[in-house]
Amino acid sequence: MSRINVRYIVSDVDAAIPFYTDMLDFKVVMHPAPGFASLSRGDLQLLLNRPGAGGAGQAMSTGQLPSPGDDIEATVKKLKAAGARFRNEIVTGNGGKQILIEDPSGNPIELFQPF
Repeated sequence: MSRINVRYIVSDVDAAIPFYTDMLDFKVVMHPAPGFASLSRGDLQLLLNRPGAGGAGQAMSTGQLPSPGDDIEATVKKLKAAGARFRNEIVTGNGGKQILIEDPSGNPIELFQPF
């Protein structure tokens, strides 16, 4: 499986890093400057850039294999207790359960647990 790369433009990279690492279990791959960081979780490479800072990030291979998602109810409970902002409650659809959480810059992120 190939690595998936996503770039988010965030107002404060240093504020975004703890959100993604502490709340969503991402690992810091590199953080060479205040305006850029590269994080990973399984096959997802998340590149954080402050507007106008840095160039394109380089995909890093960690060798970590994908694993099933966590129990979404337990994850949401943990994140709410930590002060995370959600746009809705858990929604159950045909493919599974999902909810939208906001990062510190207000970017919506869908947490999804397939059936």
